[in-house]
Amino acid sequence: MISTRGEQPTSATADAIDVLVVDDDFRVARVHRAYVERLDVFRVVGVAGTGEQAIAAVDELRPDLVLLDLYLPDLFGLDVIPRLRTAGHDCDVMVISAAREADAVRGAVRHGVVDYLLKPFDFEDLRGRLERYAGRRGRLLDTVVRGQADVDRVLAGVAGPVSPALPKGMSAETAGLVERTLRETDGTLSATECAALTGVSRVSARRYLEHFHTVGTVEVSLRYGAAGRPERRYRFLGRGGGLRSGGGGVRA
Repeated sequence: MISTRGEQPTSATADAIDVLVVDDDFRVARVHRAYVERLDVFRVVGVAGTGEQAIAAVDELRPDLVLLDLYLPDLFGLDVIPRLRTAGHDCDVMVISAAREADAVRGAVRHGVVDYLLKPFDFEDLRGRLERYAGRRGRLLDTVVRGQADVDRVLAGVAGPVSPALPKGMSAETAGLVERTLRETDGTLSATECAALTGVSRVSARRYLEHFHTVGTVEVSLRYGAAGRPERRYRFLGRGGGLRSGGGGVRA
């Protein structure tokens, strides 16, 4: 196990979400750690390579979130979770694994994982899930239950408005254009193809597409070519109905 927690956190990082990375391949763990550390709100406090190391690391480091591989050399990853609960740890767990079996996914849901990300993936895939997790976590910590509606929002994972505003620098008009283009597409689009259809730059198209992916209205798949990085392909899911009719936000 590699621990990175040392001195008391500074005021700039006191509110950071502490993360433990668990993967038996140290090279993969290093990549995952680098991904997490690119996000300001998250802080990697340790890395573990086995199930037993993960349990010991949680006991020592008390992370808020565990990024858990399932194929560990000593334990199946899902068997780690009940041992953490028995020991009294309430950290959240996000599965990051190549396990595609339905039983593994169902087991992860039964154990209450906050997300399940299949390998291989890239930084944008993990960033979207971590940002959603941070948003949900913040809303849950701030939730005041005054009645059944508040309870229902917590159970649904939405403790705030159903139509969050667009991030700063994004316009409702461009968001609507990108969304309509994706809705009307038979299949998937890349950011380059979306840019060509909408007339916006490829960078802008990708930013809007990634925003829709973050709020859950678009899914991303990777297309692997003969060489180079895999191409990200976007498909509209239609959950939540997209932009509000009055503009100014995207429905989650």
